[in-house]
Amino acid sequence: MNTLISRRALGALLVSTGLTLSLPAFAQNEIKIGYNADQSATGAAELGLAGLYGFQAAIEDLNAQGGVLGRKIVGVVRDDAGAPPKSIQNMNELIDNEKVAAVVGPTNSGNALAWLHIPQQKKVPVISHVATATDITARYAKEAQNYIFRVSMVDREQLALLTAYAVKASKTKKIAIIADTTGYGQAATKDLQEILALHGITPVGIEKFGPKDTDMTSQLAKLKAAGADMVLSGSLGDATAQVLKSMEKMDYYPGLLSTWSSINTPLVNIAGPKLSEKTIFAASTTEDANDRAVALNKRLIAKYPNMPAFVSAAQGYDAVMLIAAAVKQADGTDGPKLQQALENLGKVQGIIKLYDKPFSKEQHEALGVADFHLAQWKNGRVVKVDDAVVKGLTAADLKR
Repeated sequence: MNTLISRRALGALLVSTGLTLSLPAFAQNEIKIGYNADQSATGAAELGLAGLYGFQAAIEDLNAQGGVLGRKIVGVVRDDAGAPPKSIQNMNELIDNEKVAAVVGPTNSGNALAWLHIPQQKKVPVISHVATATDITARYAKEAQNYIFRVSMVDREQLALLTAYAVKASKTKKIAIIADTTGYGQAATKDLQEILALHGITPVGIEKFGPKDTDMTSQLAKLKAAGADMVLSGSLGDATAQVLKSMEKMDYYPGLLSTWSSINTPLVNIAGPKLSEKTIFAASTTEDANDRAVALNKRLIAKYPNMPAFVSAAQGYDAVMLIAAAVKQADGTDGPKLQQALENLGKVQGIIKLYDKPFSKEQHEALGVADFHLAQWKNGRVVKVDDAVVKGLTAADLKR
């Protein structure tokens, strides 16, 4: 499959990218934007790497138009390797030494939660372009100025969309949950139970498995016996792949809805191209979602033929464009003024959509469930799902 990318290739691409972005130019006039995300180590690294490509492309476009306020935009890239201590070190170094105006990142929610206090205390805006934990933007929501923003999926919002699809698609309304025992999986289970309750549905089964388990046939047998025709999976992509392989062993194929982690190639690597097509997941955009997405994907694929996870590239691109618009509006890079500008932006054209007042003092999420798509793997690419169930969904179905 042409979307697969090796760890060695990821590292090589990172090195070459970092060197490119580190070239000094117009130092006295430049505006630096930091990028702090895993691009090489964890299963989510390919999201961080694709996000970097979008981050770079946005900076290229801004500089091709003369920069911002007549100043060149420079990306300063750091790889946190998925490790919270490294991510904390990067954040301090970007702010204290590199004097970045804002930061885009990280890939992993745990890393964000480890360093949120740093940009908050040092008054440097951050836009999370991948990490999805609900608390990322909420932790400092009650402070006078909250410096944490997001252009990405939000766990509760994506689960609301998956549940709406499951309820609409289920013929029996017998819906079940299966999730791993990690904090991520159990938080998803709690959210799914609460959202199903809003639909008036009690799951016919709730099954757990260990994050390293590879055989879920016993759990699935219980769900099959309970009559489940739709199963909601609250797990990372590699675990969802094992669920699919277990379904194949049993020849039991209820509808399977999974989180956006299924957009990662580990799902395909483990489950195989055909089996991976049997799950539907949420995404903020896909490479065929609109003309802007088609064009950016074509441009990035030409440069990085094995780029996975276009969705992260689009989110990285849009995060930079929102920061640039805020710099213009603030007429500079002063942190508190930049934060105020982000909360009071007007219309900003992104890849995912035309943002219109994307943030406010109370709302630091640029994207919500109404913006999300359902997607699936088809012939080695992630494409939008546009079936009769999707077309039948209404705003009233999106309970959260």
